[in-house]
Amino acid sequence: MVKQLFCVNYKIEKSMIIDNLITIVSFIMVAGPLAVGWALDFMFGDPERLPHPIVYYGKWIAFWEKRLNKGENRKVKGAVFAVLSIVLVFVLVRLLVYGLNTLMFVGINLLPISLEFSYIMFAMLYVFVAGIIIFFCLAGHTLRKEVRMVFEAVDRSVEEGRVQVARIVGRDTSELSANEIRTAALETLAENLSDGVIAPLFWFLFLGLPGMCAYKMINTLDSMIGYQNERYKDFGCWAAKIDDFANYVPARLTAFLILLYYSIMPNKRDYPASAKHSPSFKLKYGLSFIAHFGPQHASPNSGWPEAAVACILNCRFGGPHNYFGEYFYKPYIGTNQRELTTEDMRLSIAVCLGAEVLFGVFMFLYYSLNQLLQVCNLLYWGG
Repeated sequence: MVKQLFCVNYKIEKSMIIDNLITIVSFIMVAGPLAVGWALDFMFGDPERLPHPIVYYGKWIAFWEKRLNKGENRKVKGAVFAVLSIVLVFVLVRLLVYGLNTLMFVGINLLPISLEFSYIMFAMLYVFVAGIIIFFCLAGHTLRKEVRMVFEAVDRSVEEGRVQVARIVGRDTSELSANEIRTAALETLAENLSDGVIAPLFWFLFLGLPGMCAYKMINTLDSMIGYQNERYKDFGCWAAKIDDFANYVPARLTAFLILLYYSIMPNKRDYPASAKHSPSFKLKYGLSFIAHFGPQHASPNSGWPEAAVACILNCRFGGPHNYFGEYFYKPYIGTNQRELTTEDMRLSIAVCLGAEVLFGVFMFLYYSLNQLLQVCNLLYWGG
């Protein structure tokens, strides 16, 4: 009788250990890749000597654009190509995730090792693979590095600044002044904080790894064929519309995170007008600023994070640009036309990094709370 009770208790304890282990492993497999990917991007940025998946996105787009962007029905062909490319990436990454999960469960049952060790071993494998993919989808480190290099280059000479800023903007830089170069770099920092960091994380939060990778295809399509010029206005029109949709919430979220972090960060400069006020007042002022200037941008999304950075710097973005022979006028964001400095660049980078960290903390708390609710549900129904 005692032996039977011991066996029953042992089985119950073993079952509880397994349930707890599964809960922990589930949390690790969701939050772990995010932590690994973000940490790698923060420390290293895009590896220059390793093949980057986005490069292959670009080759895929360039290959089919040459063959499809001619003749009649260019708008239809461009729409079908954009949708199929996005769906293809989503399905392939979904199959990869499914394959890793299948490998995990098959390995747990087949390998002659303890169940606990099997769970941990395969969870670490998944975290490594998914973390590397997330690393390639984020561009925060590289963006901050490139913006610093633009300011350093223009401090040496205007010509060096023009060459350096051409690496991160799509406009003609051959006639930009020193201040226009600095302005272009900070506009790019703001816009690409959304496109290169917050938006990928946002879609990872809702659609997981497949959603993040599909978003990167959307963004790459827009950056390559989403232009309103003679060549791409029909073929790339749906790629641009899809990108506008995919970035609608992330762009506004990015602007809010920039203002939120700036309003609470220490040792900061004050907002213009009514400077000596509480963080809540400054946040309200910033929100009214971006609500006014954000929608004035030619893009439905880019103006929001740009307005947030213009607000904290008390400067003016926008104005006319030359996109390789074609003149485009972008409404001004902000009213204070002044010379930008290296200190402005440092503040902008610090605030954008802080906004990135804020969103990462929010995601971690979301996953933690979700896992806690699952544990409580398990204990309630199991008890």
